[in-house]
Parts: sequence; C-alpha cells; structure tokens
Amino acid sequence: MRRILAILLENEPGSLSRIVGLFSQRAFNIESLTVAPTEDESLSRITIATKGDDKVLEQIVKQVNKLIDVIKITDLTERSHVERELLLIKVLAMNDKSRTEVKRVTDIFRGSIIDIGKQVYTIQLTGDADKLNAFVKTLAHETEIIESVRSGCVGIARGEKALRV
Repeated sequence: MRRILAILLENEPGSLSRIVGLFSQRAFNIESLTVAPTEDESLSRITIATKGDDKVLEQIVKQVNKLIDVIKITDLTERSHVERELLLIKVLAMNDKSRTEVKRVTDIFRGSIIDIGKQVYTIQLTGDADKLNAFVKTLAHETEIIESVRSGCVGIARGEKALRV
C-alpha cells in the first residue's frame, strides 16, 4: 500500500541520513523524499512517499519515532489530506502548430509556460501524481519531451490538525 509520512525533526546534520538509513536497512524503497526547513529554522519537515508491506513500514515508523532528532511522525494516508507535486518539463515547440498544441494542453491541465526559447517551452504544473502523469502522457503525443523533473510528493493534513512541536 502507498503511504505518505510527514516527519518533523530537528534541523541538524545527519538527521536525514539516519531516517533514510532505517528504510535502506529494511530494503524498503522510498518513492519520493522532500525536505525543507519549517517556519522555525531549527526544525525541518520531511515528506516520504513509499509503497510496501504495512508490517515492515510499521516497524520503520516505530524506529523513526525513537530517533532523538525526531519530534513527531504522522502517516498522512490515515487521514484526510492534500498532496501535491511540482513538475517542470521542457518540450520542443518548433512551429506554430506544435506551440498552439502545447499551449492548449498546458491550459487544459492548468499549467503555466514559464520560459520560452526559440524552439523550446518550459512548463510548470502542480497536482497529484495522476494529474502529472496524464499531462506528460498527453504532451508526449503532441510534441517531443526534452527533459522533465519532479519535486516528489508533499502533503499536509486537512483541517486544524498540524504537525507541530
């Protein structure tokens, strides 16, 4: 089953590697990993998206919780939440027809063209993984994809619940 874990921890050197180490010790794959400081610069928030055996993941969560740097861990998939990814994609736009189609598809998916070259458009799109995958698949039918990069999943619980100290 796919899980999204949100971890609040002290912003200290080595904190991230200790958490990732727990996953690798159990041969558990991390699908995506995002890390950034919070509004309190002494704290960081990690979002990990992963798939696998629930029992193994439960053990990893218990071990992560025992780490001294970890303040709080929550499984966002157990509650109502919002998740998003950022996609930056560079596509070929050589002629009027391809430029028009790229713009049309980008508008349909509510993306933005953020850079224009002589024959290349760079597009930004946010959404869940299914939306981004559908956009890439649709664009691939219309033009050549030169390069793409994705941020990985970030998530937050809906409502008043918060991952805080």
